[in-house]
Amino acid sequence: MKKKIFIDGRAGTTGLQIEERLKGRDDVELIALPDELRKDLSAREKILNEADVVFLCLPDAAAVEAVSLIKNDRTVVIDASTAHRTNPDWAYGFAELGDEFYEKIKGGKRIANPGCHASGFIALVYPLIKSGMLSPSAKLSAHSVTGYSGGGKSMIADYESVERSPLLSAPRQYGIAQAHKHLPEMVKITGLECAPIFSPIVADFYSGMEVTVPLFSDQLNYGGIEDVKALYKKCYNDEIIYYSDESEGGFLSAASLSGKDCMQIGVYGNDERMILVARYDNLGKGASGSAVECLNIVLGCDKTKTLVL
Repeated sequence: MKKKIFIDGRAGTTGLQIEERLKGRDDVELIALPDELRKDLSAREKILNEADVVFLCLPDAAAVEAVSLIKNDRTVVIDASTAHRTNPDWAYGFAELGDEFYEKIKGGKRIANPGCHASGFIALVYPLIKSGMLSPSAKLSAHSVTGYSGGGKSMIADYESVERSPLLSAPRQYGIAQAHKHLPEMVKITGLECAPIFSPIVADFYSGMEVTVPLFSDQLNYGGIEDVKALYKKCYNDEIIYYSDESEGGFLSAASLSGKDCMQIGVYGNDERMILVARYDNLGKGASGSAVECLNIVLGCDKTKTLVL
């Protein structure tokens, strides 16, 4: 029997991307509200409780409200907002971090989809801390370059307008108050004791993301650059892969995985100082692709089903 899937907030960028990945599947049935009922509370409550799996592609407050409307113990919720990512009662939807994460997703009814910037930072830092190579007390920094689709429909419209501001032609740093909404999950999931200095940058390309964490070798409790590479090769080999191709002539493009649902991890530099790099699509492994992967795990099918790797 097909599982009924409801995307609450399907008109947004993340919702549309999830819907696109699910179209044509023979194991799910997409159900939806008529446009005129999208904000009708009773209609939303009815369909939320009818669905086997609900994707929440909503602002935080609306996501919390949607969860409160679900009165049964059957419906699985996969929340793409920030609202539940640090809630210990929710599974954190990043299966590649280990069996504990995978099993909690597989058996969970409440799953928080990771944030786009956070996904790259956590993929890089979590294995180092878990292995003991990096101390939880380490003080880190990170920067992230993202395509403008990460800002949703409003930012997409700004960048694609024929009358757009000339300021949009150059990369723009934001989150400058060091209070970015992804910082809490970066800290909680990795086990860091303090948030990194984080510098996200949006640039004039549609989709793609590159997160970089610089390290001095003396920040490691043991080992050097080759040990870090070996650790990533051991940890990741599926949707996330270690990548060491030097064919880009000394450059690393943040758009190299645009349109895909995988992630590449790389380590560059030397034994004195190195940079850890995660590249992926902010709409793929950073959002909708990750959410569909969680759905696949919940349904017990191949977790890469209908994903583009």
